[in-house]
Amino acid sequence: MAKIRKDKARETPELATTSLPDIIFMFLFFFMMVTTMREVELRVQITPPQATELIKLENKSLVRNIYIGRPTLELQRTFGSETRIQINDAFVDVGQVQNIIVEERSSMREMDQGQMIVSIRADKDTRMGIITDVKQALRRAYALRVNYSAVQPVNFH
Repeated sequence: MAKIRKDKARETPELATTSLPDIIFMFLFFFMMVTTMREVELRVQITPPQATELIKLENKSLVRNIYIGRPTLELQRTFGSETRIQINDAFVDVGQVQNIIVEERSSMREMDQGQMIVSIRADKDTRMGIITDVKQALRRAYALRVNYSAVQPVNFH
């Protein structure tokens, strides 16, 4: 039978750091997979209108957004306070909407081009004339699937 010696003081073993790089790379990949980056920097102020019958869009990769509203306070010195149209990160005129949407559709995969949805995210105080002009430009670009972004009203019961 083996004897246990109690006369020696026990030393704590060193911490093994060989697996530390593997753990760091696992965390890195985890954060890369779950983090979403904001695609567009909003240059307009938008307070979405309220609606009761809302449907959530499933495949957001098929959605192209058009933002309509007044420029943010920082940009009002440069662009004024009139309602502006923003696609991606740039202000555009109504005449440019058609060409930009055609370019956006052509950059998509061929099987997804017919399923492209244009979401109009307009401020609730935007005049309907501007939205109608944008819709006409979308019609000329054959972007016929149009969505209006809204929020659900808050009920305090």
